[in-house]
Amino acid sequence: MSESSTLTAAGVPTVYFIDDSATMREVIKIAFRKENIHVVTCPDAASAIAQFDAAAPNAVITDVIMPDKDGYEVCQFIKQHQRFAGTPVILMSGVVNRAVAEKAMAVRADELIRKPFQPQDLIARVKNLLNPKSALRNVAAENSADESPDAPKPALPALAGLFSPPPGSVANALPRVAPPVSRPASVSFAPPVPKPAVAPPVAPAPRPAAPAVPASAPPSAEIQKLRSEIRARGRAQVLRSARITFQGSAGK
Repeated sequence: MSESSTLTAAGVPTVYFIDDSATMREVIKIAFRKENIHVVTCPDAASAIAQFDAAAPNAVITDVIMPDKDGYEVCQFIKQHQRFAGTPVILMSGVVNRAVAEKAMAVRADELIRKPFQPQDLIARVKNLLNPKSALRNVAAENSADESPDAPKPALPALAGLFSPPPGSVANALPRVAPPVSRPASVSFAPPVPKPAVAPPVAPAPRPAAPAVPASAPPSAEIQKLRSEIRARGRAQVLRSARITFQGSAGK
């Protein structure tokens, strides 16, 4: 009889831990060493599923991202298996958002835990899944033990604020997301008012050119003669007037 069969016969639960990280597998082995739980660590889904028939799992902890089957496929296989459908499954993921949580719900995972985590948190979750009635009794006892306002409150696990779903459900594993803001289907805008067209500046009309002044024709001989006579008469009249004036002043 194998060690797993002996432990199963003795009532020790068997928990499979599937992760391709050797460090994580070793940490989990050390963490569960003091617990009354037999842990089988596997590097991939195929090696874990191959051992299910020999040692049926009481719970399965599997990483989401793995080289062969991912954690969602492992969970779906277990939940759809006729023999193992009631086995609780804990999914581990380095990124936990709405998309990851919705996938976990779609494959009916029981828990979703963010990596990295404290080993004691994982142990507490495994114990709650293995014995849900006892976990509910412990919660009720803690709530009713001391309801005074001055009573010290128990310390919450590091991930309790994000993921504390009841056994058999990951409904509360969804992170809180603000509801989408409703937007109108379409928004109409008034067409822009066209600016009045500005007429281009009108160039001033060109001024008409001044008529050309014809060059004066040289005076004729008759005109020159008349001008000479007028000048001679003028000089004679001036001399005559001057003589009369001089004579008049002398006689006084």
